[in-house]
Amino acid sequence: MTTAFGARLRAALDDNGPLCLGIDPHAALLEAWGLPQSAEGVRDFGLAVVAAAVGRVAAVKPQVSFFERFGARGFAALEDVIAAARAASLLVIADAKRGDIGTTNAGYAEAWLGQGAPLEADALTVSPYLGVGALGPITELAQRGGKGVFVLAATSNPEGGAVQRAIDEGGEPVARRVAVEAASSRGATLGSVGLVIGATVDRESFALDDALLAGVPILAPGFGAQGAEPSDLVGRFGPLARNVLASESRSILGAGPAGLVAAIDARAAHYREVLGD
Repeated sequence: MTTAFGARLRAALDDNGPLCLGIDPHAALLEAWGLPQSAEGVRDFGLAVVAAAVGRVAAVKPQVSFFERFGARGFAALEDVIAAARAASLLVIADAKRGDIGTTNAGYAEAWLGQGAPLEADALTVSPYLGVGALGPITELAQRGGKGVFVLAATSNPEGGAVQRAIDEGGEPVARRVAVEAASSRGATLGSVGLVIGATVDRESFALDDALLAGVPILAPGFGAQGAEPSDLVGRFGPLARNVLASESRSILGAGPAGLVAAIDARAAHYREVLGD
């Protein structure tokens, strides 16, 4: 029997705390790490991050664009990084932000969440702005296969607010409508369809209240280099804090390969302290 993603995420959060480590081999970090600006460079970077993360974080989140820029060889590198992470029992969230309609979304679903697919991950970030209903082929395949989906709702980039706080025909912010339609499983246990909610945003301005988000997995970018600190976790998310994946990348990856394990351990310990663990 396939274990639901929400249950697997709950176990990972309970075992390792909320830290989700981004795998973001952008040009400046490759240079700082002494790695080439190539598919080989991003592969070596990603595999080093995976090796350091095993047993220390709840999940890893490869940013697909940094691999994609090297074309087919970059995607081959990403396949290797994802496979290594999943083989080491790390939850992998592919940060691809896919989203289209109909059969196109079915193709994205098979590419990123299909059993045995070369890029098979445990969860995928998706964009709802062609309609939440259009994401059906992705969420349906995910739930059948024990995979997860994180739908963009209130993102940490300042440009997003104009769209996400816009008032829909029902008189509510678009972000709230996305949350209502996307995350249909709410309650005491985590569902498998979650939301992306930035750690630096004012949830109240998006009408994303605690009752609405109960039982919804939250992927929260904005920690670390974007300004939010582990000490903000409970203040920003309150009773939802234990359902949050706190996503960091540059703030930890900047420690370089020699300092990476120590940086992960220090940050993970800070999050656990905030949660009282």
